[in-house]
Amino acid sequence: MPTFSRVLVANRGEIAVRIFRTLRELGIEAVAVYSDADRGALHTRVADEAFRIGRGPAEESYLRGDVIIDTALRAGVSAIHPGYGFLAENAPFARAVEAAGITWIGPPASAIELMGSKTEARTAMKAAGVPIIPGATEPVRTSAAVVELGADIGYPLIIKAAAGGGGKGMEIVTDPTGVVQAFEAAQRQGLRYFADDTVYVERYLEEPRHVEAQILADGHGTVLFLGERDCTIQRRHQKLIEETPSPAVDDALRARIGEIAVNAARAAGYRSAGTIEGLLTRDGEYFFMEMNTRIQVEHTVTELVTGLDLIREQILIAQGEPLSLRQEDVILRGHAIECRINAEDVGKGFLPAPGLITEYEEPSGPGVRVDSGVRAGDEISGLYDPMIAKLIVHDTNRETARRRMLRALAEFRISGPPTLLGFHAALLTEPCFVDGGTCHGHVESQELAQRANEMTETFTHQATNVQRASDRVALRERVVSVEVEGRAFDVRVHSTEPPWASLARRRRDRRDVGAGSASGAVVSPMQGIVLSVAVADGDAIETGGVICVIEAMKMENEITAQHPGIVRSIAIAPGQSLSNGQLICLLAGEG
Repeated sequence: MPTFSRVLVANRGEIAVRIFRTLRELGIEAVAVYSDADRGALHTRVADEAFRIGRGPAEESYLRGDVIIDTALRAGVSAIHPGYGFLAENAPFARAVEAAGITWIGPPASAIELMGSKTEARTAMKAAGVPIIPGATEPVRTSAAVVELGADIGYPLIIKAAAGGGGKGMEIVTDPTGVVQAFEAAQRQGLRYFADDTVYVERYLEEPRHVEAQILADGHGTVLFLGERDCTIQRRHQKLIEETPSPAVDDALRARIGEIAVNAARAAGYRSAGTIEGLLTRDGEYFFMEMNTRIQVEHTVTELVTGLDLIREQILIAQGEPLSLRQEDVILRGHAIECRINAEDVGKGFLPAPGLITEYEEPSGPGVRVDSGVRAGDEISGLYDPMIAKLIVHDTNRETARRRMLRALAEFRISGPPTLLGFHAALLTEPCFVDGGTCHGHVESQELAQRANEMTETFTHQATNVQRASDRVALRERVVSVEVEGRAFDVRVHSTEPPWASLARRRRDRRDVGAGSASGAVVSPMQGIVLSVAVADGDAIETGGVICVIEAMKMENEITAQHPGIVRSIAIAPGQSLSNGQLICLLAGEG
């Protein structure tokens, strides 16, 4: 069997660091790639060697498959691991990697291709006897066809980009009047994010649980089911909290979900780690939704309850080795919860909030794991996903795991951009979560946002007290580059902070960064790109009316009017880059 000596990870951030750790345990050299925006990022420091791939716009660097393959050849690697996102589910890239004589650590390109087209996947799953959600199995070409399908299977419907994933390219319609706008939005997002504006339509199941199944398949005919994960806590179809096992799944249902997952993987001719995404209705019906042909963000919770390193299994499978265990060897122990710690502003509808991390200290202790790709002094860029870290805990049961997560959230110190630390702490104490409910309609409520702000203030106060106690003996750290006999070294120097430093910190903390906006001015709450402008000078607009749509961190965000008025002095245009606080328009009082 081939044994890898060097592996390139075609990704960035926490997943790149995560993969490097397993490579190091296996005695395999790790090669990183980085965009110009990621020069000096943590994943470049953790790897044994790092190569710049910043040819062209920084946000496109990790999508340049030709540059990545050329870099892999120059680096002399045996294999490429794609992580998740970017090119992880790109069948042409997988084929190009193998055509270059490099091993692809992932599923066959044919499986990626089949499951990458949601319409073809639904057709294949239906033929294999896997239950699918009622709806179209062929692409839907016009908004009129969507209306016809709604008349046939009823509303609400969900329109999805056929090549989509990660919650992007999905629009819900509750009646025929919203079809045209939703259809065009799904097409636009499909084209922008996946270079394919094909969409399909299925019945939107109201208040289901999002329950997915982790599988492992080798090249020798073995397919294992590693338990389910409950990913119901979401906003904008983006996962926020994942846990395993699901509080809604008993042993009998778990066995049925496992059978469906294994059958789906076999029907796709699958190999490597993969996830069957499904929806569980209140009546206990389980439907196949899609398959993610890669490692998942939330693979961590499965690792903690099974004791398996899924990245290691992926690598061994790619080396041609058979799985070392059987289905009866898979035992789920305890309960695990993951919270995604994103740079987002809950008080502004979870708007992405890029910025400089000025303080970063991870929690620790029994049963606590943090997967991160940042340090203090790093910038959360508006070019990429807003995730800062993944906080994962494990304990003997769900309640003790929940309490452990609350303790870990309180210990996590992140200063700079707003984060979801307070939101998670607030949600984990809500009765709907404590009781194992879906929390539908509550995640994005104003009440929870207010509690999240209160928790954030509590965490800030605690951190300030700790900081003030340490100010008496505060030390400042700096790294100095030196040369000794021709060899370069980084020397870490610690010196006592000047007496004015703590005062400056406290003044900075009290500063109101939002002050000074002109009355009637509508300003951008984020850094991003203007996708569309919905108003013109002189238009009357009501409260909640859409002024423009801004893309930030790969998400579309509607900027709406906070009060009625007349639009004046529009200062933006489609395609324009915006900075945080930049003027969009003026909103004058009516009359």
